[in-house]
Amino acid sequence: MTKKNQKYTDFANAETLNNFLTAEEFPDGSYGHPKGNEDPVENKETPWKEGQQYYSNFAYENRNLHAGLPRQEDGAHPTHDDKSEKSEDPYNESPNKSNSQME
Repeated sequence: MTKKNQKYTDFANAETLNNFLTAEEFPDGSYGHPKGNEDPVENKETPWKEGQQYYSNFAYENRNLHAGLPRQEDGAHPTHDDKSEKSEDPYNESPNKSNSQME
C-alpha cells in the first residue's frame, strides 16, 4: 500500500491515553477537607465515550506483549487475554504489528 493510500490512525499510546482512565488519587478531595463531605464521590465529570474504561490493577497495561504467556506466581490473577484474537484495540492498526512476539 502506498503512503498516500494509507488511512490515518493515531499512535497506539495516544489512543490508549484517550481510552483508558486512571483512578484519581484523592477523588473526594484532600484528606480531612470538609468540602463535599456529604456529596457522593464521582470519578468522572465528562460523559463517557465509546471504548473508555478504567485500568485494572490486576491486568497488564499492554496486553499484546503478554498474550499467551501465563503468569509466573502461584495463585496469580488471570491475564484476561482473548485467546481467539492476536491483537486488541487500539493496537490492531499499528505499523509494528508484524514485529510482535505473538506471531
